[in-house]
Amino acid sequence: MGQSGPAQDSTATVPTGAAAGPGYTGVIRIRSAAEIEAAKALVWEFFDALRERYPEMHDTLDAYLSETDVAGGLERFADTFLPPRGESFLALANGVPVGMVLLQPHGDNDGEMNRMFVRDSARGLGLGRKLGQALVAEARAIGYGTVWLDALYRHVEALPLYESLGFEYYTDPNAFQADDDRVIHMKLKL
Repeated sequence: MGQSGPAQDSTATVPTGAAAGPGYTGVIRIRSAAEIEAAKALVWEFFDALRERYPEMHDTLDAYLSETDVAGGLERFADTFLPPRGESFLALANGVPVGMVLLQPHGDNDGEMNRMFVRDSARGLGLGRKLGQALVAEARAIGYGTVWLDALYRHVEALPLYESLGFEYYTDPNAFQADDDRVIHMKLKL
């Protein structure tokens, strides 16, 4: 399923928090209880940022939170977003959690990128790109055939990043909010 190459090997260089050391700026694999709690807090911060950016879409955001059971997934974080079912990465700036991305199974042979987020205060450090690269490399290493994601149309920071990672736009009448042009659907064939 997956392809080999440099990106596949790059997950080996993503440390766990314990191996990163104090003052680390970069991406780590989430493993400890403190890292899981930091990721959960960042997920809710992400949704707060979406509510601020998209005041006209609160109903859509509420539907997404409900239909995808975001709160339940976070309660079952280890079962949903940690191996062997998924993977999760935390971005640190000087040892402080400032961003995250989550990978979970999507169907039988694919993965889904969830909640890519970097705080405004940490933008420009390349952490979003490092998070995306770590997730794609991990999806390849797992052997996923495709990585899927949904985003909103004014994600001006994220959409060009996703494109540069190789994601392409697609339409699917069965996708979440498929009839709403403000909801963007992308996929990356691995």
